[in-house]
Amino acid sequence: MNTEQYDIAVIGGGPAGTAAAIRAARAGLSVIVFEKGKHGRDKVCGDGLTPRAIGALNELEIPLDDAHYIKGLRMIAGKRVRELDWPTTERFPNHGAVWPRRRLDTALMDAAAAAGAEMIYETEALPIMDGDKVLGVEAGVGPNARKIHAGLTIVAAGAVGKVAKMLGADRVEGETFGLAIRTYAETPRHDDVHLEALLSLKGDDGTAVPGYGWMFPAGDGTVNIGCGALSTMKGFKKLNLNKMLENYRNQVMPEWDLGPNLERARAWRLPMSTQKRHGAGWVAIGDAAGLVNPMNGEGIDYGLESGMLAVDLYIENPANAPARYDQLVGEQFDAFLRTGRRFSFLIGHPWILKPGLALSVSTESIAKITLAVMGNLVDNQTPGMAGKVMWLADKGLGLVDPILRKTRAAA
Repeated sequence: MNTEQYDIAVIGGGPAGTAAAIRAARAGLSVIVFEKGKHGRDKVCGDGLTPRAIGALNELEIPLDDAHYIKGLRMIAGKRVRELDWPTTERFPNHGAVWPRRRLDTALMDAAAAAGAEMIYETEALPIMDGDKVLGVEAGVGPNARKIHAGLTIVAAGAVGKVAKMLGADRVEGETFGLAIRTYAETPRHDDVHLEALLSLKGDDGTAVPGYGWMFPAGDGTVNIGCGALSTMKGFKKLNLNKMLENYRNQVMPEWDLGPNLERARAWRLPMSTQKRHGAGWVAIGDAAGLVNPMNGEGIDYGLESGMLAVDLYIENPANAPARYDQLVGEQFDAFLRTGRRFSFLIGHPWILKPGLALSVSTESIAKITLAVMGNLVDNQTPGMAGKVMWLADKGLGLVDPILRKTRAAA
């Protein structure tokens, strides 16, 4: 088998991987992407795009004509409802979108191909290891087998599976993760311009759940309906996601005038940590790097941004790109994501969860901070009250984190 040479090899053709491929190909680099699924494959997801994600898609020059415009978020905690528009800032647009993943991912895949990236579908790729160094990837079997050497291998294959285990990039044991489930239903409110999040979600036995239920109108006659829960809650291992979704569906059915489910409800796991996100010759991006907000389960925007960043740093200096990538991602996101994980242990205590939810939307000022957190609009560059609150939360929760973990409810 001949060894082929590329500048960049990407494992995974979702938003993170294709963002990296688009950036690399447009810069004139040779790039190849291996995706296990088919072109246009579906990915189980809430389909919501934050203003941060819209900003990244705009940077990638991806047309959004096929996406449904969203102007803000409706948050419900108990009997209190707060409906707020996304804020206008210098960094991000003041709108989001809902774009079903089968269409979003197809648009990104096609943009990568149009830019000159070589897209290979229905093919699993695994890293070629030389000690701790990644030289490239091996992919395919039989006459279609290929051996690729690359200046940089970008891992965008999620947080579980063979690739993560080979690189030691799997989840940190004992850290927070989430489970979510979703389906679609017809509704006359399909063109609603607000996402809806029920923060006071209950499990199948009526107990409070650290998580939320969502209604994300897709603008195509349907709504993405789903819910998710964090692993820090008592009884998490016994949680019946299908029953929880059914109960939530019954709760929102009257106001949304829902039709029957259009497909079988599908569940997925939300990674929120990783052992490592770089090494000699490789970096992990998006979900593979644990870049998922523990407070909303969202990670598409982080995937798009981290994919572009990895390529930009490779172009700047291939020799130190992996280490610089790890440093810059850490500086921008680690404090916020760490705070989210610590917060998940806090609200895993039911006696804290209920008053905490009531507080999150108690006043418009506090609700705006909740909005910023739910919209992934907070990082090390966030000015104003939201940034200050998260900085203080990181310091405060850091002090009590050992106690929170020690006293966590048995899952």
